[in-house]
Amino acid sequence: MSVTSRYREAWEGFWREASDEPGAVFWDAEPVLTVGPHLALFEPYLTDPALPLVDLGCGNGTQTRYLADRFPRVLGVDLSAAALDHARRSDPAGQAAYRQLDAAGKDEAQALHAELGDTNVYMRGVLHQCEPDDRQPLVDGIATLVGDRGRACLVELSGAAKQVLGGLAGGPDGPPPKLAPVFRHGLAPGEVSDEAVPEYLRSAGLTVLASGRLPLKTTEYRPDGTRIELPSTWLVAGRTA
Repeated sequence: MSVTSRYREAWEGFWREASDEPGAVFWDAEPVLTVGPHLALFEPYLTDPALPLVDLGCGNGTQTRYLADRFPRVLGVDLSAAALDHARRSDPAGQAAYRQLDAAGKDEAQALHAELGDTNVYMRGVLHQCEPDDRQPLVDGIATLVGDRGRACLVELSGAAKQVLGGLAGGPDGPPPKLAPVFRHGLAPGEVSDEAVPEYLRSAGLTVLASGRLPLKTTEYRPDGTRIELPSTWLVAGRTA
């Protein structure tokens, strides 16, 4: 199974419109505020940090470049060709490699695993943006990439984030400027319960090794100057003997 054409086209439209300016995208906060804290949680559970690391849903590659400074081989993958254009322009030194991938497509995930072998996978916020029928195939694809030795390191919005986003979208002036394009392109996060995420992982044959809560920081601010943060859950999963 692969993702729907509507979903693919929505992401292409979003990234074609997005600016190359750092921080212009709602969720594209500085790595020291996002992937940096995530790594501090994930690294103790990586049984083999030397495995290739796949940044799944890499977008414009901000987090990918940070990961490439810390792991020997990093590949940023995304469904959107326009997103990857941003990533390559922002990485003229070629710190990481980038590739278009539909991870919900079984054949594509298997082909990448055949090329790279087992990998560690980092994914932030992608599952909640998926259409319902694509969620389990996506996690199945992650399980394929992880194989026997890798770890899946996921950060997903928690159920409480819906209320925060709804409040932002329903304000008297409408959604904040950086959030407005997300809604305009039909990319508003779907409803995935906190209980559903570990169940997707278990159904894919993975064991949840650790989990916790950590706010997902955005690049947008409230009128009082405070940064908007979205409640989120982090999980580490892999196969166990």
